[in-house]
Parts: sequence; structure tokens; C-alpha cells
Amino acid sequence: MPYVDHARKELRLKVVYYGVGLGGKTTNLEHIHANTRPDRRGKLIALNGASERTLFFDLLPVDIGRYKDYEVRVHLCTVPGQIAQAQLRQVVLRHVDAVVVVIDCQPQRAAENQRAILDLADNLRSLGQDPAKLPTVVQWNKRDLVGAQGVEKMRGVLQIPPGVLQFVASAKAGEGVFETLKAALKECLALVAQPTEAPAGHSPSIIPGHRASMYPEALPGADVAP
Repeated sequence: MPYVDHARKELRLKVVYYGVGLGGKTTNLEHIHANTRPDRRGKLIALNGASERTLFFDLLPVDIGRYKDYEVRVHLCTVPGQIAQAQLRQVVLRHVDAVVVVIDCQPQRAAENQRAILDLADNLRSLGQDPAKLPTVVQWNKRDLVGAQGVEKMRGVLQIPPGVLQFVASAKAGEGVFETLKAALKECLALVAQPTEAPAGHSPSIIPGHRASMYPEALPGADVAP
């Protein structure tokens, strides 16, 4: 659940973009940063790795502003996709309020996408968080490379339940980027309901019972060999 600061009348949200390396996480954040008013965003900070970038920046999101008289402040960040960065992934996921799972829809990356979803669930459980109670949005990225048919094939492979919020996107072209982000933020704010009645600080996230979970113990037919 978002961090509630009653003294400052502020809600602080942390949204993490998770997925395979070079799958489009960084491109999402770059597009958001480039298309947000300068007075509503912080400095874009890139921590460069050997083959991928990890981004972290503050953002006062467009079209959010205040929520029930509380200022909304958002941390957006990516998680590195390399296996060697497992410990860093857990650090970034600590106190996460929502996750955007960025799927690379290129067919050769199907097994990697499956492993990323299982890895996300394992990391959340290691942090003491129930993945099924975490607001999660799936972004089917790189539709510009695979087309509608390629996206549907990846849907069939990963078998994400229809009840999970899902958006088709081309982060490189900026398609579906803000739609994905706004959906994640709405999920977070729905948990707060009435900020003045929420306990200060962090509280466990509670998702309504009808929300489908995309985190089974193992995906049917998944190739999850290390």
C-alpha cells in the first residue's frame, strides 16, 4: 500500500517495471520522462550496466496531481534483467506498491519471460509479500516487431488470466506506455480509498478478492530450468 504521510498530506507510490533484460523497461521510463512536464518530474538517473540500463527517478505524474487533498508522489524504477543482479532486484522491489511486468513478445524470448514472472514471484515472497495481493499490470511490448498475431501467440504461451490488467504496447513508439502507467497508479490509489483514514507509513496491500492473480507456483508447460 502507498506510503501515507499525514503531516505533509502526501501519498508516495513506488512502481517497479519488471521483466527480461532489454525487454523495454528502460524505454518505458525514458518515454514517460521525455513526455512529462519538467515541473512534474525529477531528474532521470541511469545506472549503466554492461548490457542494460537501470533507471530510477521521481515523478509527480501527469493527470494525477492531488488525490482527495493529498499530493501524489511517485517513484518509478526498473529492475535489471541479468541473473547476476538477483540481490539488486530484491532491493528495488522492497516496499513496492505496484509492478508493471513488461513482456518482450518476440517468440525467441518466451522462456525468458516465463522465468522472469516466476522470479518476480519468488523475490516478492522472499521479501514477505504475497504476490497475489500486489497490484500488477502486464504490458505486451514490442508489438511493432511482432504484430497482433505475435502478441496473441505470447499470450497463449504465458497464459496470463484475463482478469489481470493488460495493455498492448510499443514502448519505442510510445504506444500504450502512459495507459500502462495510469492503470498501475489507479490500482495503487484504489487501495488507499480515503487517505485521511489510512494508517501512517506503509501498510500491507490488500487486493479485492475478484482480482485474478498471475503468479502460480509454476506456469503450465513453462521451461524454467536455470
